[in-house]
Amino acid sequence: MSGDDDTQEQTIADDLVVTKYKMGAEIANQALKTVVVAAMPGVSVLSLCQKGDAFIMAETGKIFKKEKDMKKGIAFPTCVSVNNCVCHHSPLKSDADVMLKDGDLVKIDLGVHVDGFISNVAHSLVVGVTKDNPLTGRKADVIKAAHLCAEAALRLVKPGNQNSQVTEAWNKIAKSFKCSPIEGMLSHQLKQHVIDGEKTIIQNPSDQQKKDHEKAEFEVHEVYAVDVLISTGEGKAKDGGQRTTVYKRDPNKVYGLKMKTSRTFFSEMERRFDTMPFTLRAFEDEGKARLGVVECAKHELLQPFNVLHEKESEVVAQFKFTVLLMANGPLRITNSLFEPELYKSELEVEDAELKALLQSSASRKTQKKKKKKASKTVETATGQAMETEAAE
Repeated sequence: MSGDDDTQEQTIADDLVVTKYKMGAEIANQALKTVVVAAMPGVSVLSLCQKGDAFIMAETGKIFKKEKDMKKGIAFPTCVSVNNCVCHHSPLKSDADVMLKDGDLVKIDLGVHVDGFISNVAHSLVVGVTKDNPLTGRKADVIKAAHLCAEAALRLVKPGNQNSQVTEAWNKIAKSFKCSPIEGMLSHQLKQHVIDGEKTIIQNPSDQQKKDHEKAEFEVHEVYAVDVLISTGEGKAKDGGQRTTVYKRDPNKVYGLKMKTSRTFFSEMERRFDTMPFTLRAFEDEGKARLGVVECAKHELLQPFNVLHEKESEVVAQFKFTVLLMANGPLRITNSLFEPELYKSELEVEDAELKALLQSSASRKTQKKKKKKASKTVETATGQAMETEAAE
């Protein structure tokens, strides 16, 4: 964990922290929209990743300009994972490029932070699908299943509930659509500068993972990145040996690097990204970065985000949102761009309790006193988040 234990942890009990989360979320929402609009047949995955990252860097550069020491920028580099590729695909310029084609199921995943307060978002779409030509079949089933899992989580991740309730709901919803959640994937609590907080929600745990995974209760003023990954297959994700390009610093590990290239790479990485995940693509000399990362990863100074794959015949859908557990109810700050009219599945949720849950409103009980207190900064900085709140 970054920072000293004796420094008071900043939480969303503080209005300014909420503002920073919302500002990051607004940029994440817009970055996602920018990449989604550009995801057309014939477009390269690399160009989409570059577009997302460039947008985040440009927009975070415009806020809190007077706070020279404040870190802000990419909290998770733009990843574009296609069809059976599960996650973390963010190619380098030197990698073989992947071109999108009609019918590809594309997952776009990115994150933004402002002063270490992280807003993550992910979305799935099928290239070339329109309202006049909606999608049916297995791709529609898996996208609908993933969307409904996210919607269920929005109603279940709230103070007093247990993480296991979310896991169970996800398994049941996926099963209704003859799909499986990707085994062992985790949704993490977020804290300042920490993308992988200690409380987690696990997907589709194996028997061993069930024993090892810690039960946890959600509490007021916590923040979560709720990450849903659903497969048309068995839900087993494997590292197919594709080059890892996304890493993050493990702040608990210390090692004296021997190679000069590694030391140069490591100091630039620490200065620019600190404990946030980053892509090797962000380094000017990609070759040196690829060389420098080897010793850092070998001695576990960096944790890899491996590119995972399902079986080739299957497809995987993902939705991710960031939710603040406010005193007056959960507030989702990163938006879903899901359009139900594009995806038609003949399957539906069968469980009566889950049906009722999904039909219940996810809107927040508004507390007028709170709203009056909300600073002007919130209103001016967070058009999107305030609008979604008003729309509910």
